[in-house]
Amino acid sequence: MSSFRPKVSNAGGGGGGMSSEDAEQEAAERNLIRRCIDYHGPSILDLQSRLYTVASRSHHVRKLPALQAHSSHLRRMGMPIHRAAALTPSELYCTYCAHTTRAKNSTPVMCLSWTPGGRRLLTGNQEGEFTLWDGITFGFELIMSAHDTSFRAMAWSHNRNYLLTSDAGGNIKYWSPSIAPVQSLDSHSQQAIHALSFSPADTKFVSCGDDATVRIWDWASHREERVLEGHGWDVKAAEWHPRSSVIATGSKDNLVKLWDPRAGACLSTLYGHKNTVTNVAWNDNGHWLLTSSRDQLIKLYDIRNMKEVCSLKGHFKEVTSLAWHPIHETVFASGGMDGTLCYWNVGPKGSAAEPAAKVPFAHDMAIWDMQWHPAGHMLATASNDRQTKFWARNRVGSSSGLPEQEDNLVVSSSTQGGASATALGGHHHSQTDHRHKANAATAATPNSREILTDEIELGNHVGIVIGRKGQTIISMQRATGTKMHVDQGRRTLLIHGTARQIETVKKRVYALLERVSNEDAPNTTTTNNAANSGRPPHQGGGGGDAMMMG
Repeated sequence: MSSFRPKVSNAGGGGGGMSSEDAEQEAAERNLIRRCIDYHGPSILDLQSRLYTVASRSHHVRKLPALQAHSSHLRRMGMPIHRAAALTPSELYCTYCAHTTRAKNSTPVMCLSWTPGGRRLLTGNQEGEFTLWDGITFGFELIMSAHDTSFRAMAWSHNRNYLLTSDAGGNIKYWSPSIAPVQSLDSHSQQAIHALSFSPADTKFVSCGDDATVRIWDWASHREERVLEGHGWDVKAAEWHPRSSVIATGSKDNLVKLWDPRAGACLSTLYGHKNTVTNVAWNDNGHWLLTSSRDQLIKLYDIRNMKEVCSLKGHFKEVTSLAWHPIHETVFASGGMDGTLCYWNVGPKGSAAEPAAKVPFAHDMAIWDMQWHPAGHMLATASNDRQTKFWARNRVGSSSGLPEQEDNLVVSSSTQGGASATALGGHHHSQTDHRHKANAATAATPNSREILTDEIELGNHVGIVIGRKGQTIISMQRATGTKMHVDQGRRTLLIHGTARQIETVKKRVYALLERVSNEDAPNTTTTNNAANSGRPPHQGGGGGDAMMMG
């Protein structure tokens, strides 16, 4: 029979003390504390509230306690489904970076998907490897080889019994929920397969690739049933309608097409984009089709009348990923080539002038894929910067990612703007316009979190700032947290960041340009002296020696 030995504390003041074993046990327990996003507590709150809360769309019927903007009210924050009847979209924007994962010897993460139930996150990288992460504590669990080439897409069946994956070599694989291989298929002329999607009944699935075709497959027989041809270039996106026999595809020929998979015919063509269509996404209501493109636009179509509902402009680079919220049909997230993460609320009529929330520096490079947790309280993003990030809802009282209030912004006069521009810009800002001076004036305001845009004249030193293979500008972006782009036609450096970040970038760039100018100055002086003497530069030294000898 084991004896019970209670712990002794020094808090009472006496001679007793904690034993070495108990001290080691407590130290081990302290080391086990890790950051996590645990949704079990909010789920219990939801279950309790259903006992006395009447579900209704009217805010007069739902008598719920208001969530106050203070961290002590964090325990009252329920799941997104808790307010499905009375929508509060601001509770859905996941602008808080809960965790950043990066595997050892990592490569760019091309796609990801939550496992059934949302307990784990599955990612596929450029080396064709699966990586499994815990969805609560974000710990690493498993890595295994799955494809011979880079991952391109993965999709779960609606009943969550099987997983489909594709790679850049035209290979499609079936997987069980335990990540065991079931079947392998080769198709699309061994070219990259960019998208996979199941039919509503899970008996068929569709694939599209760089061979400009869309192919319909039978799930049970593993047989290709039909090839849909009509796009003139690589097909980058495809998705089956959630309830009907309609397939939407987007291609490099700038077109979005709707297909009937039974007849193999094109039902309609949408001509809204002016560049490669990168993504198509059906809303769960079955009426809205969301498309994104390299023309930096996101368009929302209503297929009931085949009309464009709205065109959304919030990215400054190509839009590379889209994801509708799993519960609230008007909210979706988008990712850009520059690593920007945006949240949108299109409303019942599709009107949205700008992003409802924005994370400008979510990733250093392109966001290739994003997936909402099935409960809707968290978003996972995969990026070309080799990182997978978990985004959670803001802590109560925090305004991270949300637009600034107008009364908090400091508006400076043009005179103050000119003085600030002179202090920050030096001789380069003498060529900037009044708009850039106003931006510099805002940059002088302390504690400003507004994202500003400014530029620096580079002249003949464009290559110096870019560096070999872009290493100089990439390292400067990571060090300062800004986004920079060189306009080689105008020979200017465009900077996107906060006031303090822009000021730091300017100091570094000016120091670099000054150092390069000082290094070029002796050579210029030697060349000018040689030109005045009528001799080549390399003969100047000899002439001087001859004169001294004479």
